[in-house]
Amino acid sequence: MHHANHFYGHAHVLAEYCGLDPDDPPRINGYLQHGWNVVDGLGAGTPYVSGRPIYVWSEQTRRRARSMGRRYATVVGAPFLYLLAFSEPAAETPREGTIYYPFHGWEGQHVAGDHQRLIDEILETEDGPVTFCLYWHEYQDLRTRRRYEQAGRVICHGYRGLRWQDTDTRFLHNQLAELRKHRRVASNRLSSAVLYGAAAGCEPAVYGNPMHLAGEVTTIAGRIRRQWPEFHAKFPDPAMATRSALNELGADVLASPSELRVTLGWPA
Repeated sequence: MHHANHFYGHAHVLAEYCGLDPDDPPRINGYLQHGWNVVDGLGAGTPYVSGRPIYVWSEQTRRRARSMGRRYATVVGAPFLYLLAFSEPAAETPREGTIYYPFHGWEGQHVAGDHQRLIDEILETEDGPVTFCLYWHEYQDLRTRRRYEQAGRVICHGYRGLRWQDTDTRFLHNQLAELRKHRRVASNRLSSAVLYGAAAGCEPAVYGNPMHLAGEVTTIAGRIRRQWPEFHAKFPDPAMATRSALNELGADVLASPSELRVTLGWPA
């Protein structure tokens, strides 16, 4: 089982949906897409063992994977949507403000950009309270975190995990709970978080200094802006953006618990 299948507690969420022990999910015989991307569903730099299954979120990702020689790509939908399907919504309270996800780095690449410029633009744009959700990589950088703390509430959903260690298996649960509190979700890059927010009922938006990663291929960011213009504005049409988000997450292909167990090779 590839260790990335545990990232963000994805395998744990799918196990709970299937009626299995979420604290000890069975082995997934293949690679589960762990974040939205515009290639084949595999994480950047992930070595692919020919003939192994790839479980991707959407039909469009499956088609891209096939075009890259990944013949065994199967569409299952995003784990976040399965969490939405079985989670009990909290007591109904009015949504307010915006949860903003600044573009982030990871162990292999640090993000570079003007955080203060981004903060200033966010505060000028949003008409309610702003929650800044930092990825664990930036959250542990006290200098960066304190800059955001001077501008609003700052949170982190948890640690993604690495090689089966220290995974916050409630990551997606934490994220869903926060998204349900907010009226808008926004980021300076189109990402999983924006798509999740739209699926959870937030009005999505992508704006602000996009920043960049060390060694990043910048043509990909430009392609994303051209291919998904419905997200890229301070106040895009929420209905159009949400339809696109659900399509990217595979909302039309979610399996029943019994179907998903068969697909992933789990016990009936």
